Amino acid sequence: MLSPSLLAADFAHLAKDVDMINRSEADWLHIDIMDGVFVPNISYGFPVLKHVARLTQKPLDVHLMIVQPEKFIPEIKALGAHVMNVHYEACPHLHRVLQQIREAGMHPAVTLNPSTPVCMLKDIIQDVYMVLLMGVNPGFGGQKFIEHTVDKVAELKELITVTGSEALIEVDGGVNLDTGARLVAAGADVLVSGSAVFRAEDPTEMIRALKNL
Repeated sequence: MLSPSLLAADFAHLAKDVDMINRSEADWLHIDIMDGVFVPNISYGFPVLKHVARLTQKPLDVHLMIVQPEKFIPEIKALGAHVMNVHYEACPHLHRVLQQIREAGMHPAVTLNPSTPVCMLKDIIQDVYMVLLMGVNPGFGGQKFIEHTVDKVAELKELITVTGSEALIEVDGGVNLDTGARLVAAGADVLVSGSAVFRAEDPTEMIRALKNL
């Protein structure tokens, strides 16, 4: 599955880029929300995202890189989000937050930063719809892929298998045709790609190629 990241789109022509994604083979639309506190950057807020939500025909894959993400469960739900993804590092009461997301009618997902080991998920892997592994340090697009992420995907796949969890594995950061192929081989189910898609000569064809790795 492929979830193009809107963060790499042309913000002056978001409607055009969302329309391109609508017409493509993309499965989801990945939305990165940053607060300038949890990560050193600010992306976009709900006034912009309400317009994006009206334009898109793809399920929204919302990734919150913010402190206290549980405060915004109603706003994310109002966007019609398919997945609400929160960071392990931002949620001291992670199990409670995942329950709140599920009770709101969304699929709960959790993200791990590059320095957070997979073993930290052992006690909640049965409670998540998906785990997102960051292939770069969160906050900025266009970073170099952290090679250890491939091994981390394989480790997470083993944890999912051993525990009988049905969680999907998503990877975000540095995903292109080369890294994407290795991540899929290691067990990734969903690839998030921003720069590789939106900087491609033919973004629609790049989406097709990444989806079919």
